[in-house]
Parts: sequence; structure tokens; C-alpha cells
Amino acid sequence: MPHRILLCRTLHPAGMAVLAERKDLDIVALHDPPVEQFHQHLSSADAVLCWLERVDRAALAAAPRLKVVSRYGVGFDTVDIAACTERDIPVMVVNGTNDLSVAEHAMMLMLAVARRVLDNDQVVKAGGWWAKDGPGMVDLAGRSVLVVGYGRIGSRVANYCRAFQMKVMVMDPGFHPARIAADGFTPIRDLQAGLAEADVVTLHCPLSPATHHLMDAAAFAALRPGAILVNTARGPIVEEAALVAALQSGRLQGAGLDVLEVEPSTATNPLYAMPNVVVSPHNAASTEEGLARMARQAARNILDVLDGKRDPAFMVNGDIA
Repeated sequence: MPHRILLCRTLHPAGMAVLAERKDLDIVALHDPPVEQFHQHLSSADAVLCWLERVDRAALAAAPRLKVVSRYGVGFDTVDIAACTERDIPVMVVNGTNDLSVAEHAMMLMLAVARRVLDNDQVVKAGGWWAKDGPGMVDLAGRSVLVVGYGRIGSRVANYCRAFQMKVMVMDPGFHPARIAADGFTPIRDLQAGLAEADVVTLHCPLSPATHHLMDAAAFAALRPGAILVNTARGPIVEEAALVAALQSGRLQGAGLDVLEVEPSTATNPLYAMPNVVVSPHNAASTEEGLARMARQAARNILDVLDGKRDPAFMVNGDIA
């Protein structure tokens, strides 16, 4: 009997090529399915490759045959890890495939805000030349950046910032300060102290109860006036109302956001009306190369588990390996 694999969106051809090498698969491809349709198709699925679909207890209850959850990314906040572990279902992510793409995107957002790329572009295209209103453009060189999260993405961003001759501070309780210092960066243990020294804050930590609304009104008040915020991690790490207030008051020079607290947001989101805010649609990892790398690994993760080879390097709940 073939293994039934449920794809929740169109998979990059590089991933489909991995699956096409097997003759024992029955592939069902959906496109951004509503919850009811998602659960319906889970009822006969041995594996699911999901994007931002929620794999919670209700989804698992609808999936009696499920053997593996494969995420098309490295985040897993949409998956109930405890519930999957109870069912002995590995939750697989694509570690090491998207860090380059996201790190480059973070730098793009940082530069776009610092150099007022969007409003300068709009002024010129509207027949003007210099954008007269708003903050001036600034150099990144010589400025202090606080990198929050020192995993694969955050460590790349720290090195990119160093190449821009920035003063790099790193905060991540998962890494000993001596390790961060050995890499040539300044370790930060207290968020408020780091914010007080930061001209730029770039977020690369996972969403968890400890990081939910990490950047709240108190955090923005602690920042140096005229600072820049970049978020390519998860939207709810930033309290959006507090971010809007900090931008409206002039406390922040601007923000570069790949993620929002609610995705997609409504057209009335006040962030959309601010010329010093650059927003992308949670697609920092979605370069042609990044999509191909993620697709290949996500497909391999499924096949490895179905073949009885659980690779702990890609497992979130590695304790069941």
C-alpha cells in the first residue's frame, strides 16, 4: 500500500523531484486549504508537509495514520509538539536551508530603513527628487546593533553586521557569554541594558512564551532614540500596538518587518501608512535557491521517517528518536 503524503501547498520542483524518485507514494496536493478540508485530507495521510497550517490536537485527532509532520521552514510554533510527541510523531524542520536567505533579507530591511529606500523611490517616481520630510538617511557603519537570537540565522546576521563595520552585541540565553565573546561579539545578558546601547535591533529568536511581546512598550522606551527595528522571526515577538506608538512618537527611526502579529494583516493596519516602515509578506526565506533547499530537505525528512530513519538533526522532538 503506498504512503499517502499530503502537501498543503505547491511544492518547489526541487522537492517534487525528490518525491518523484519513489514509486511507493500517493501524493495529494492542496493549496492553502481551509481547516475543514485540511482535517478531511489528514484522515488518510501518512505524512503531511505543511507551511503555516496548524497541526494541533484537533488536526491530530483527524489523522489516525499520521507518521510524520514535515515543516517547510525552521519554525514550529504552528505545531503542537507535545501532542505529536504523545503520538510518537516526529516533527521535522529544514535546519540549515534558509538561514542564508533570511539573513540577507534582514540586512536588506535594515539598509532599506536606514537609507529610506521606499520613500525616496516614491518621491522620484512621482516626479520629485529629494524626500524632504522624515528622518535623514544614516550609515550602518559605527552603529551598535543588538542581535537577539544566535542560531543559524542570527549568527549569520551578526557576521554580516560586522562586515558593515557595526558594533555587534548578541543576546541569546542558549549560548554561554564566553562563546559569543570568542566569536568577537559583545554578549548581552539583560535585554534592557542591551536596548539602551542599540541603534539597531534585529530579531532572530523563536516564538515562545518567553519571547511573546519581547519588544513591548517598555522595550521601545529603553531603546536609543532614533533606533531601527528589524523582525524576520515571528510577528508576536513584537507588540504591534507598542511598535506603532514608538514610530508615531518618533522614538524609532523606522522598522523593517517580514512578519506581523496577524498574518495577513488588514489594509487598515497603521504600519502600512508609514513611509519609514518596510514590510514584506513573510517571505524572507523564499528566494529561488532558498525554496529549492527547503523543498528538498522537507521531502527528504518525510521519506527518511517513513523509511524508519529519523534524523535527530532535523527533529524538533528529538527525545522520541
